[in-house]
Amino acid sequence: MKTSSCKILLLLFLAALIGCDQNQSSLELQRLATRAQNVTIIRDDFGVPHIYAKTDADAVFGLLYAQSEDDFNRVEQNYIWATGRLAEVDGEQALYSDLRARLYMTVEEAQAAYATAPDWLKDLCDAFADGINYYLATHPQVKPRLLTRFEPWMPMFFSEGSIGGDIERINIDGIRAFYGEGRAMKVLQAAQAKAGGFKEPSGSNGFAISGELTESGDAMLLINPHTSFFFRGEVHVVSEEGLNAYGAVTWGQFFVYQGFNENTGWMHTSTHVDFMDEFVEDVYEENGQLLYHYGDETRPVQTTEVTLKYKDGDGMAERSFPMYHTHHGPVTHMVGDKWVVTRINWDPVSALRQSYTRTKLSNYNEFREMMNIRTNSSNNTVFADSEGNIAYFHGNFVPKRDIQFDFSQPVDGSNPATDWLGLHEVDEIVTVLNPANGWIQNCNSTPFTAAAEFSPKREDYAFYMAPDPENFRGLHAVRVLTGVEGLTLDKLLDIAYDPYLPGFEKLIPGLVAAYDRSESGWPSLIGPIEVLRNWNLEVSADSVAMTLAHFYGVAYSNKAAGLRDVHGLGRAELINFLGTDTPDQERLQVFAETIAMLEADFGQWTTPWSEVNRYQRINGDIKQPFNDDEPSLPVGMASGNWGALASFGARRYPGTKRIYGTSGNSFVAVVEFGDKVTARSMLAGGQSGDPNSAHFDDQAQRYVNREFKDVAYYRADVERRAQRTYHPGAGKL
Repeated sequence: MKTSSCKILLLLFLAALIGCDQNQSSLELQRLATRAQNVTIIRDDFGVPHIYAKTDADAVFGLLYAQSEDDFNRVEQNYIWATGRLAEVDGEQALYSDLRARLYMTVEEAQAAYATAPDWLKDLCDAFADGINYYLATHPQVKPRLLTRFEPWMPMFFSEGSIGGDIERINIDGIRAFYGEGRAMKVLQAAQAKAGGFKEPSGSNGFAISGELTESGDAMLLINPHTSFFFRGEVHVVSEEGLNAYGAVTWGQFFVYQGFNENTGWMHTSTHVDFMDEFVEDVYEENGQLLYHYGDETRPVQTTEVTLKYKDGDGMAERSFPMYHTHHGPVTHMVGDKWVVTRINWDPVSALRQSYTRTKLSNYNEFREMMNIRTNSSNNTVFADSEGNIAYFHGNFVPKRDIQFDFSQPVDGSNPATDWLGLHEVDEIVTVLNPANGWIQNCNSTPFTAAAEFSPKREDYAFYMAPDPENFRGLHAVRVLTGVEGLTLDKLLDIAYDPYLPGFEKLIPGLVAAYDRSESGWPSLIGPIEVLRNWNLEVSADSVAMTLAHFYGVAYSNKAAGLRDVHGLGRAELINFLGTDTPDQERLQVFAETIAMLEADFGQWTTPWSEVNRYQRINGDIKQPFNDDEPSLPVGMASGNWGALASFGARRYPGTKRIYGTSGNSFVAVVEFGDKVTARSMLAGGQSGDPNSAHFDDQAQRYVNREFKDVAYYRADVERRAQRTYHPGAGKL
């Protein structure tokens, strides 16, 4: 056969292949378009999507389509990170984040997990992928940074609704040191000391109120996550298979993470339960093979290899890494010359099953049964239902251990006695059900004050079940809830926004006392000290005292960060220590430096708090380019470090003198479970990540003013407030 004939045949063959691909794509698009007809999305006057479908799977399809409409950037980003492909867009510095992801699950393992899932869960995962892929197919103007197609196994990497799940607690510096540089993570000591300074606490508040304390006689729930702003959208998803969930959904996930249905409400707060452990392995090499001791046994270290891509200029490069595992899990770092494995909860199928199941339950008994799945590892749960029950679960996934060992420190992995002994039953963990005081609170604080004098007792539980310290928000919550009665949703919001700041109870009087004892005189401090002397320790927009106290507290906390390690102090204990146990001269010097800074940056020390403390959202970027010259809104809330229940975590950014909030009160809701569920909600900024959308910032001023919107939960209310009704991929109906 002549060469030209061969070329012609090859071209015909390639054309046939392309035709097959195009035909397959056409059939796929037709299938998705047909599926879209089973889903109706109603956008209300705040852009909240209310998704209606016959089946749960079709509802998930619509939910992911709607999320992609609102903020595809964040949907994609979460899966770039979770699946270990961040370096492909952010460059080589992100390789160790990707390696961390793959140490706990490879793509092949995720695919295998999906294959073993029950059929109903597979259907939801399929719908997840279909919803996003249909959005991309019908929005060709949207250019993904990396992920042009989503797969049904991807949720296995991202099975929890918390910000980063358990895996984010594993320090990337240790992985970089071990796998990248072959050394122990000595640098972590400096990093940990730095972290001891002023940093906004992550977490949330949850209150459950018995009907005995409400005006209506019905139970209430405060849902108050303190997450990064714009990290979750507000959604309502309904099917004819019993799904009718409203609340906050983490971008890219197919279940309402913190929210309610007609009969139950659930609020998650980050836990300090010891649910992950480090095992020091006795690894050695023999005849070219890596082995480790385990009791009387010698076991091989499982060694595999992963090749990760990373952005390199305008192109792409690759780097391969070994990955080491023992039966405890993956090796994550070294201590001295010893390899250390970090074991966490990793059961994505069960975690997804639990996360989705809890959104469809009808009462406490069903919710309690669901908790038996025991994969909700990084969270506590505050609960209320329409039968009047209120409850609290401190953690959920709690490994059993031999208490002769201190699992707050790395343990000897070669000793079989340190192995996990299964999981504690739910009845064995710290729980509260219908306490006689009529309320439950958790603010990422100890469970032993969750229900005042009716709280669980510390001596009844192993230390690892509740090592959580008390914090100022927890103290504040107990203070405002004690003695309440006749609560309405508005009154519950008043409590949730109480302006008192217990974090200053010792810090500020300690500064004033130091001034009064001073003999050398500080003339520049006379006016500022008098302002603080007369302050009621409440935050308000026009408060000069709040400006003085905040910047003094921040400066002193950063200066004294190392004292946390020296004295074994918690965050709240350090702040109190600075007001009671430090030299007077040191306190006054830090305050004098604070006054000088305020005068230099704002022209006067008498600057009202809201002039300094601002909300700003310039564009749809995940990291905002904060700028003092751009418009921003004044905010009268304060940092959770000071015990502010309505938290607004703000700091300076490069080039700014003002401080800008990025975390704290994000999605907030109050819910009442009567004959019909009633709720009010607030979302920081707005539903959409698109600056051109009317819902990009339509809740921003309301957020600042604390003007909550009524939740449209029932179909008639949704349709009355409908602004747009459509099928995915289609225009207005």
